[in-house]
Amino acid sequence: MGFNVEIKQWRAVAAWTWNAGDDVCGICRMPFDGCPPDGKYPGDDSPVVWGVCGHAFHLQCITKWLSAQTEQRCPFCRRPWEFKAAATAPVQEEPVTIQPQPHALQLPR
Repeated sequence: MGFNVEIKQWRAVAAWTWNAGDDVCGICRMPFDGCPPDGKYPGDDSPVVWGVCGHAFHLQCITKWLSAQTEQRCPFCRRPWEFKAAATAPVQEEPVTIQPQPHALQLPR
């Protein structure tokens, strides 16, 4: 014998963070999921970029740093600065079909 549970309303909550190996930008010392000093909004307006050396910074911070230097070098390791190429997701060739799930759950007794 069991009973049915009907879900009438559902609200999802999510959180995101940059996977940069550190929580703060090495130049401005502000969190990656926050705004750099010259930024207005976190997220896409304040992207995190990596160098080929593996160090990560807010795009605004590293751009300002590089424009103030005579030699384009990483502020941490002093290697010549080069932006790491963005990884692209593979293109999915076949469409994905999602089967609708019933709203009632069967729970065992």
